[in-house]
Amino acid sequence: MNRNKRKLIRITTVPISLEKLLEGQLAFMKEHFEVVAISAEKERLEAYGNREGVRVFPLELTRKITPLKDIVAVFKLYRFLRKEKPTIVHTHTPKAGIVGMMAAWLAGVPNRLHTVAGLPLMEATGLKRMLLDFVEKLTYRFATKVYPNSKGLYDFILLEKITKPSKLSIIGNGSSNGIDTAYFDPSLYSDNDKTSLKSEWGISQNHFLFIFVGRLVKDKGINELIAAFSKLFESKDKVSLLLVGPFENDLDPLLPATLKIIENHSHIYSAGYQNDVRPFFAIADALVFPSYREGFPNVVMQAGAMGLPSIVTNINGCNEIIQNGINGLIIPPKEIDELYEAMKLLVEEPVLYSNIKKVARNNIEKKYNRKQVWQALLEEYKMLES
Repeated sequence: MNRNKRKLIRITTVPISLEKLLEGQLAFMKEHFEVVAISAEKERLEAYGNREGVRVFPLELTRKITPLKDIVAVFKLYRFLRKEKPTIVHTHTPKAGIVGMMAAWLAGVPNRLHTVAGLPLMEATGLKRMLLDFVEKLTYRFATKVYPNSKGLYDFILLEKITKPSKLSIIGNGSSNGIDTAYFDPSLYSDNDKTSLKSEWGISQNHFLFIFVGRLVKDKGINELIAAFSKLFESKDKVSLLLVGPFENDLDPLLPATLKIIENHSHIYSAGYQNDVRPFFAIADALVFPSYREGFPNVVMQAGAMGLPSIVTNINGCNEIIQNGINGLIIPPKEIDELYEAMKLLVEEPVLYSNIKKVARNNIEKKYNRKQVWQALLEEYKMLES
């Protein structure tokens, strides 16, 4: 441990956010700071710390609304921060945000930073919306700086008056972590690799393969996606759909009718959660990502880096990465017919498809290369400390 380095503490609710949303970033930052990662799930967190070469501190956090557990977590974190005396505490995800910012404020940490990568309150109504709105405003009040990771989120926060403009900044062109374009590279997969993987999953070699990567939940537009694909399959039988991601039936369940179609349709394939999604992107022809709300979606950047056109909804983040008709297609959220027409267009118009595909990767390389994002964040840290 280098005693001359200032201390940076990064907090997420669960370790998968550190693993997937901030992959490699803490290892980069440890060249400039003494870094500590804080999250739930002790064993998984420790495994992450070993891989990244950073210290960890397990903290019991849940993604659900659990006030008593959260108060205990705030007190435990406060004691840890008083002892560690970090220069910066930087939180991600809503629960880690409120717990981390409150504890850091109580402990007198000078730089209390929170990244906003999505707002659940955007889809909430009634009492739940009021509660989420209150928690979000409280988080930002405790923070010294707030970083929406897209222009759309920045504008929404201002419109809703969740915090004052002086607290808000966007790092670089958006995104919390950017994309490792050497890792997400379609040239890593040969035609033989792709043929073998399709055979392994029983996917027809000559089908146009749409892919969705992410949580299989209502808020990601999966009900609409399954309905649109089912309609498309009625007229275009040489199409298939590959779903890569976990179901979350306790937090945001799909309609029973949707689940039934996924289970029974001969050309819908469900691969579940995958540590490495690149082979699945490599065999696909286009990403379909009809989400209701996002921060700055990694999946759309990953697909672009793998050379895939994307169909996305007209929501923040998605409509910043994708330009309609240039590197993908943009449709309204929650519209089955519009989604169906966009999917049909990519299948029926090979020239349009080819033109979009040609520029998909170049767009990501120019604007969202991972090292550019890391360097921009490091410069922000240095500016705050000066």
